[in-house]
Amino acid sequence: MAVLSDGDIEQALKSDELGIEPFVQKNLTPNGYDLSIDEVYLRTTDEHIKEGVAVIPPLTWFAISTKEFVKMGPQITSQLWIRSSYARKGIMASFGKVDAGFHGTLTFGCFNASDKQVEIPIGDRFCQIVFEHLEQTPKALYHERSGTYQNQRGVTLKR
Repeated sequence: MAVLSDGDIEQALKSDELGIEPFVQKNLTPNGYDLSIDEVYLRTTDEHIKEGVAVIPPLTWFAISTKEFVKMGPQITSQLWIRSSYARKGIMASFGKVDAGFHGTLTFGCFNASDKQVEIPIGDRFCQIVFEHLEQTPKALYHERSGTYQNQRGVTLKR
Protein backbone atom coordinates (compact mmCIF):
# COMPACT_ATOMS: atom_id res chain seq x y z
CA MET A 1 0.00 0.00 0.00
CA ALA A 2 1.36 3.42 -0.97
CA VAL A 3 0.23 6.90 0.09
CA LEU A 4 -0.72 9.14 -2.84
CA SER A 5 1.22 12.37 -3.32
CA ASP A 6 -0.41 15.57 -4.55
CA GLY A 7 0.55 14.64 -8.13
CA ASP A 8 -0.84 11.12 -7.68
CA ILE A 9 -4.12 12.59 -6.36
CA GLU A 10 -4.43 14.92 -9.37
CA GLN A 11 -3.77 12.00 -11.73
CA ALA A 12 -6.32 9.79 -9.93
CA LEU A 13 -8.90 12.59 -10.26
CA LYS A 14 -8.21 12.93 -14.00
CA SER A 15 -8.53 9.17 -14.57
CA ASP A 16 -11.69 8.89 -12.40
CA GLU A 17 -10.00 6.49 -9.96
CA LEU A 18 -10.89 9.07 -7.30
CA GLY A 19 -13.50 11.79 -6.99
CA ILE A 20 -13.66 14.90 -4.78
CA GLU A 21 -16.62 17.20 -5.42
CA PRO A 22 -16.21 20.10 -5.09
CA PHE A 23 -12.44 20.03 -5.59
CA VAL A 24 -10.60 23.16 -4.38
CA GLN A 25 -6.96 23.32 -5.46
CA LYS A 26 -5.83 25.18 -2.30
CA ASN A 27 -7.07 22.24 -0.16
CA LEU A 28 -4.59 19.88 -1.84
CA THR A 29 -1.66 19.10 0.46
CA PRO A 30 1.64 17.33 -0.37
CA ASN A 31 0.13 13.96 0.62
CA GLY A 32 -3.61 14.50 1.00
CA TYR A 33 -6.55 16.84 0.78
CA ASP A 34 -8.15 19.04 3.45
CA LEU A 35 -11.88 18.37 3.83
CA SER A 36 -14.15 21.25 4.83
CA ILE A 37 -17.18 21.52 7.10
CA ASP A 38 -20.64 21.58 5.55
CA GLU A 39 -22.76 20.99 8.65
CA VAL A 40 -22.39 20.76 12.42
CA TYR A 41 -24.94 18.88 14.51
CA LEU A 42 -25.27 19.60 18.25
CA ARG A 43 -27.05 16.72 19.97
CA THR A 44 -27.74 18.70 23.16
CA THR A 45 -29.95 21.18 21.26
CA ASP A 46 -30.78 18.96 18.23
CA GLU A 47 -29.50 21.83 16.10
CA HIS A 48 -28.15 21.46 12.54
CA ILE A 49 -25.87 24.42 11.76
CA LYS A 50 -25.24 24.91 8.04
CA GLU A 51 -24.07 28.52 7.88
CA GLY A 52 -22.12 30.98 9.98
CA VAL A 53 -20.29 29.71 13.04
CA ALA A 54 -21.16 26.76 15.28
CA VAL A 55 -20.36 27.45 18.92
CA ILE A 56 -19.52 24.21 20.72
CA PRO A 57 -19.88 24.35 24.52
CA PRO A 58 -17.17 22.79 26.72
CA LEU A 59 -17.33 19.00 27.20
CA THR A 60 -19.89 18.55 24.42
CA TRP A 61 -20.35 15.86 21.76
CA PHE A 62 -21.18 17.01 18.24
CA ALA A 63 -21.01 15.73 14.65
CA ILE A 64 -19.58 17.24 11.49
CA SER A 65 -20.25 16.38 7.86
CA THR A 66 -17.97 17.28 5.00
CA LYS A 67 -18.81 19.55 2.11
CA GLU A 68 -16.90 17.24 -0.21
CA PHE A 69 -18.52 14.17 -1.73
CA VAL A 70 -15.68 11.65 -2.14
CA LYS A 71 -15.65 8.71 -4.53
CA MET A 72 -13.11 6.03 -3.70
CA GLY A 73 -12.11 3.91 -6.67
CA PRO A 74 -11.76 0.13 -6.45
CA GLN A 75 -8.08 0.34 -5.47
CA ILE A 76 -8.14 3.47 -3.30
CA THR A 77 -8.78 3.68 0.44
CA SER A 78 -8.00 6.53 2.81
CA GLN A 79 -7.24 7.59 6.36
CA LEU A 80 -8.50 10.70 8.12
CA TRP A 81 -6.50 13.02 10.38
CA ILE A 82 -7.76 16.05 12.32
CA ARG A 83 -6.07 19.33 11.47
CA SER A 84 -3.72 20.29 14.27
CA SER A 85 -5.37 23.72 14.65
CA TYR A 86 -8.51 21.96 15.95
CA ALA A 87 -6.58 19.47 18.07
CA ARG A 88 -4.84 22.40 19.77
CA LYS A 89 -8.26 23.80 20.73
CA GLY A 90 -9.22 20.52 22.43
CA ILE A 91 -11.34 19.00 19.66
CA MET A 92 -11.17 15.23 19.32
CA ALA A 93 -12.79 13.30 16.48
CA SER A 94 -13.53 9.67 15.69
CA PHE A 95 -11.82 8.79 12.44
CA GLY A 96 -11.37 5.53 10.60
CA LYS A 97 -10.60 4.23 7.17
CA VAL A 98 -12.73 5.12 4.17
CA ASP A 99 -13.28 1.87 2.28
CA ALA A 100 -12.48 1.23 -1.36
CA GLY A 101 -15.64 1.84 -3.38
CA PHE A 102 -17.24 4.24 -0.86
CA HIS A 103 -19.08 7.24 -2.33
CA GLY A 104 -20.51 10.02 -0.16
CA THR A 105 -19.89 12.83 2.25
CA LEU A 106 -18.27 11.88 5.54
CA THR A 107 -19.70 12.24 9.06
CA PHE A 108 -17.42 12.46 12.11
CA GLY A 109 -18.35 12.19 15.76
CA CYS A 110 -16.46 14.89 17.68
CA PHE A 111 -15.96 16.05 21.25
CA ASN A 112 -14.92 19.40 22.69
CA ALA A 113 -12.62 18.20 25.48
CA SER A 114 -11.75 21.79 26.38
CA ASP A 115 -13.07 23.76 29.32
CA LYS A 116 -13.85 26.60 26.90
CA GLN A 117 -16.36 26.93 24.07
CA VAL A 118 -14.92 26.46 20.59
CA GLU A 119 -16.09 28.28 17.48
CA ILE A 120 -16.24 26.22 14.30
CA PRO A 121 -16.89 28.18 11.11
CA ILE A 122 -18.95 26.40 8.47
CA GLY A 123 -16.72 25.96 5.41
CA ASP A 124 -13.50 25.76 7.46
CA ARG A 125 -10.99 23.01 6.72
CA PHE A 126 -11.38 20.41 9.49
CA CYS A 127 -9.41 17.30 8.61
CA GLN A 128 -7.05 15.84 6.05
CA ILE A 129 -7.90 12.77 4.00
CA VAL A 130 -4.83 10.75 3.04
CA PHE A 131 -5.35 8.40 0.09
CA GLU A 132 -3.69 5.02 -0.24
CA HIS A 133 -3.42 2.78 -3.28
CA LEU A 134 -4.24 -0.90 -2.69
CA GLU A 135 -1.98 -3.41 -4.39
CA GLN A 136 -4.98 -5.48 -5.48
CA THR A 137 -8.65 -4.77 -6.05
CA PRO A 138 -10.68 -6.12 -3.08
CA LYS A 139 -12.89 -9.17 -3.63
CA ALA A 140 -15.89 -6.99 -2.68
CA LEU A 141 -16.06 -3.19 -2.51
CA TYR A 142 -17.82 -1.15 0.18
CA HIS A 143 -21.24 -1.15 -1.49
CA GLU A 144 -21.03 -4.93 -1.99
CA ARG A 145 -20.18 -5.71 1.65
CA SER A 146 -22.52 -3.44 3.61
CA GLY A 147 -22.96 -0.15 1.79
CA THR A 148 -24.88 1.23 4.77
CA TYR A 149 -23.73 4.80 4.23
CA GLN A 150 -23.20 4.70 0.46
CA ASN A 151 -24.12 8.04 -1.18
CA GLN A 152 -24.90 9.72 2.17
CA ARG A 153 -25.08 13.51 2.32
CA GLY A 154 -25.04 15.66 5.46
CA VAL A 155 -24.70 14.51 9.03
CA THR A 156 -25.76 10.85 9.06
CA LEU A 157 -25.73 9.32 12.54
CA LYS A 158 -27.23 5.96 11.63
CA ARG A 159 -29.25 4.24 8.94
